[in-house]
Amino acid sequence: MLTHKKAVILIAALLIFSGSIFYLVEQKDSLYHDSKNTPGDVQSKSDDITNSRRNVITETVKKVSPTIVGINVTQVVTYNDPFGSMFNDPFFRQFFGNQNNSQKVKSLGSGFIISSDGYIVTNDHVAGNASEITVTMTDGEQVPAKLVGSDKSTDICLLKINKSNLPYVTLGNSDDCIIGEWVIALGNPFGLFEVNDKPTVTVGVISSTGLNLEPIEDRYYLNMIQTDAAINGGNSGGPLVNSAGDVIGMNTIIYTAGGVQGNIGLGFAIPINKIKGIITELKDKGKIDRDYNVGMAIQNIDELIAQSSKLKTTKGVIVTQVVANASASRSGLKVGDIILKVDNYTISNDQMIKGVFQEFRTGQTISLNILRDDEPMTIKMTLEKK
Repeated sequence: MLTHKKAVILIAALLIFSGSIFYLVEQKDSLYHDSKNTPGDVQSKSDDITNSRRNVITETVKKVSPTIVGINVTQVVTYNDPFGSMFNDPFFRQFFGNQNNSQKVKSLGSGFIISSDGYIVTNDHVAGNASEITVTMTDGEQVPAKLVGSDKSTDICLLKINKSNLPYVTLGNSDDCIIGEWVIALGNPFGLFEVNDKPTVTVGVISSTGLNLEPIEDRYYLNMIQTDAAINGGNSGGPLVNSAGDVIGMNTIIYTAGGVQGNIGLGFAIPINKIKGIITELKDKGKIDRDYNVGMAIQNIDELIAQSSKLKTTKGVIVTQVVANASASRSGLKVGDIILKVDNYTISNDQMIKGVFQEFRTGQTISLNILRDDEPMTIKMTLEKK
């Protein structure tokens, strides 16, 4: 006979069993439906994966890429015949004529559009001496460009194409760079831009700032930005962009070692704040006004001079001559003075001070920190017109 207690236990067991069966059926139904996703479900998951791969780097590249251009230039290079020194003699020239020869040389580089009306920035060593300049846009169109102005000392060049309503970059603030922040280098290495009308992109970080490099062919590289973003031949003139999409520099030179021709992680960019000032002057005047006469001669400091002047290092330069009625003499500078600093630039050698003076303009007054008879002092110098 079924007691009340037994009846309660039986009903509970039946409820648990029926619940388990219902759960298994639901799971089976769920598995069945999951194994047969609709096309819409697959597309949705694919979109989710794609969206998860998009980040600040990819969005910045998408934003900046249309402003990048490839630059092809033709330069006329004059070279002497191997026997040129003999043929330069008037006696031989009357028989053989002038033996100097000219040849057209083609090269390439990168650039970036800075205004909707077609102004383009690149390096002087890319296009500064070009007789013909052709710009390749990201839609494949090739457009002739004219040289607005170029400054060899700072290696900055301004071009113009006859186009309007163009996409253009945002110029940032290179004084605000953070060592270690992500940066992107865009450009035309080895002419790859022309293969598919798109710039090549490399990513790295800012390795250092404020670097003063040795000059190359009378081009002076001061206050440079160092990056490990790969920069190769043809990248010169392209922008270095931060993760916000602002241009903070122009990719210009790389250091190589051991005969290696490619990038080894040492690339350098001209800071955009310097570029802003130069291109404004080039746009207004077509040149940079350095028509002043410092009026002094200098030499590097050797160990003997350093010991006699009680210097801890051989950094700095010593004045060996002061020209009368020129900027140096009017400032009170004297032979034997040791120049350690010019404005905010610490002077290491004679090449350094030559580069530093390229930073200033006619009529500007600058400060010189010097040692005179082992005593430190500061003098002011106005850069007077020649």
